[in-house]
Amino acid sequence: MTTTMLWIGGQITSLEIMKGVILPALVSMIIPLSMVAYSMRGKEVVSPQGGISENDANSTTEFERKLMFFMGIGILVAVPAFKTITHLPPFMGILFGLGILWLVGDLVHRKKEDNFKQHFTLAHALSKIDLSSIVFFIGILLSVATLEHTHILTSLAKWLDQTVGRQDVIVIIIGLVSAIVDNVPLVAASMGMYSLADYPPDSFLWEFLAYCAGTGGSILIIGSAAGVAAMGLEKIHFFWYVKKISGLALVGYLAGAGVYLLQHQLLH
Repeated sequence: MTTTMLWIGGQITSLEIMKGVILPALVSMIIPLSMVAYSMRGKEVVSPQGGISENDANSTTEFERKLMFFMGIGILVAVPAFKTITHLPPFMGILFGLGILWLVGDLVHRKKEDNFKQHFTLAHALSKIDLSSIVFFIGILLSVATLEHTHILTSLAKWLDQTVGRQDVIVIIIGLVSAIVDNVPLVAASMGMYSLADYPPDSFLWEFLAYCAGTGGSILIIGSAAGVAAMGLEKIHFFWYVKKISGLALVGYLAGAGVYLLQHQLLH
């Protein structure tokens, strides 16, 4: 979400951010994954109860499930291409893809009984949306916009530059703080703190911010919209996440940040 915000705001471009952050992102994933794999070596992994019920599983085929999954992923990946080709806003691409997904879903399940089919419709999926979270983020963004127009964010950026001095350290701190405050408002605030006139698109600040905010928010489960959604849907407890996941996420975050700084120093 934070990377998408920077992309829509013009701070980064799709191709450059992929080239600049792909290696740090892979490192931030592989290192914690390797640690978990090593710690669980030889242990039996038991699937939790829940997920797709037996009736639902019997009413869909493996092909149908894979078709809808890969179409959903493909539509999200194709949004930058849609914006580049049509020059329309990204949300138009999302809505267009949503319409295609809705149509394909109805065609795939058109011959099934209504009591099974209704669970696989897009209307049923949209009914699960957490509107309170959406309203929360709207309120946060409105508050950040107010701080930007009153020039408080600009003053904060100047204070950070004078107090900390190093831009890479400032961005790393922003990533760590995003685990507590939530990465969406912090990125929105950063976009108001630093202007495109001083920091052009795809500059070090924006690329490193995209990595740090995107991964730093996962250090605590409350630091990202995905984590908050997972708490509600999967009933994940905050302290369980701190005990089991936060340390791994922090290691991956710092490792990826180190790789990005090294890569930037070598290539620039």
